[in-house]
Amino acid sequence: MDKEYWIQKLNLEPHQEGGYFAETYRGLSSNILFLLTNESPSHFHKLDSDETWFYHCGESLCVHMIDPKGNYSMIKMGLKEDEHLQYTVPAGTIFGSSVENDYALVSCTVSPAFSYEQFYLFTQKELLDKYPQHREIIKKLTRT
Repeated sequence: MDKEYWIQKLNLEPHQEGGYFAETYRGLSSNILFLLTNESPSHFHKLDSDETWFYHCGESLCVHMIDPKGNYSMIKMGLKEDEHLQYTVPAGTIFGSSVENDYALVSCTVSPAFSYEQFYLFTQKELLDKYPQHREIIKKLTRT
């Protein structure tokens, strides 16, 4: 199975932050299926709510985070011993995700439910002006 298989099987559509998604539930919380590729990462953004990620299949996925104090950290999701199957990104954290090869399929849950009013997608200039020490990852996970 490859990324095209999952995009078609799950009826995934391009997401404005990058990757492909399909909303699978909306109530007090919201769930999506989310497929990221090496050509289409999740660009740096911020939510006003916690977001929990659940790894399903594909390559290992890196979740890159800049906390409210400006500290950078990264965790890996996948099946290897040092990787996470589930991870929650705290509200207010700037984050994006990348896959080195091919694709990774995950699910994401936001509670309270996701809305575009609580979503902010950063520009490269905004983040470079504020966090020049993280230049390399900012250039990788932002659009110009």
